[in-house]
Amino acid sequence: MRQIRVLVVDDSLVFRELLVQNLSKDPAIKVVATARDPFEARDAILAHHPDVMTLDAELPRMSGIEFLRRLMPQYPIRVVVISAMSDKVFDALNAGAVDFVAKPVVSSRKQLVDFIRNELLAKVKIASTAKISNIKRAVPAGEHHLKVNDRNLVVAIGASTGGTEAIFSVVKDFGPDVPGVVIVQHMPPGFTEMYANRLDNQCRVRVKEAKNGDRVLPGQVLIAPGGDSHMRLIKGNGVYQVEIKPGPKVNGHCPSVDVLFDSVAKAAGNRAVGIILTGMGGDGAKGLLAMREAGAETIGQDESTCVVYGMPKVAYDLGAVRYQEKLQGIAGRMYAVLNKM
Repeated sequence: MRQIRVLVVDDSLVFRELLVQNLSKDPAIKVVATARDPFEARDAILAHHPDVMTLDAELPRMSGIEFLRRLMPQYPIRVVVISAMSDKVFDALNAGAVDFVAKPVVSSRKQLVDFIRNELLAKVKIASTAKISNIKRAVPAGEHHLKVNDRNLVVAIGASTGGTEAIFSVVKDFGPDVPGVVIVQHMPPGFTEMYANRLDNQCRVRVKEAKNGDRVLPGQVLIAPGGDSHMRLIKGNGVYQVEIKPGPKVNGHCPSVDVLFDSVAKAAGNRAVGIILTGMGGDGAKGLLAMREAGAETIGQDESTCVVYGMPKVAYDLGAVRYQEKLQGIAGRMYAVLNKM
């Protein structure tokens, strides 16, 4: 099996050495070079042709984000950004990074080693499979309109790797007439609120991180908070709400797309649309099947536009996807099926 060739870019010598030591312990990984700043990184890329680069967002001489903006048009490479708690990480994803990990605040070497082995290593392996040609897409917002005014309609979306940009590509095409939208995007705690605020500033609909008991309203998008709680759709007195409650990981994730989709199947039945976007693994596939079996319309992102064709593929293979669409066509398809309900 060919090893994944990794370039480690970080200005901290101690952190850099820890990354090299612990990534190299995995037989699937070969660290081919390290760099302290973007200029050394550029030279290392040209000399070693790595498959994946881990990149600190804050670097001397040039920020990691600015480096990405300059690098990716000329030399596309799979990048996992290591970032402190900041919404700048979304600028990195927009510039072409595949994924990110939150840089931990640690009090011991063991905690740092655990972070590398339990979080960063998995992200590097997933990134090595990503289609970098599909990471960034600049597509003008579409003009779609809803012909029906039914407060019982709801839209549920699930995504993982590559999902922050994919969700934006879909949600930017939503108008204020869109039914209430609930979303699970696999993301560390803290970042989901920043992501929701970012979408709120960029889109025509209201976007917020969901709180327990929030009503699901037309023209509003609720994003499940990252952390140790799942988000479910519930209905009481004719009104949809979200329930945010702690629970064990499902399919390795909390919040889980499957948990959300299962709840939508129960609460909304055939008055729902389920959308599954790019991501590694199979989270959401069974839940989307439950939605389809309950009479909901279901849409899956196609392979050609996915960063990682994992979750949508599993869902498609299960028979959970009724319509398979390129990313740019998903909002239009969603409006089309809503207008037939």
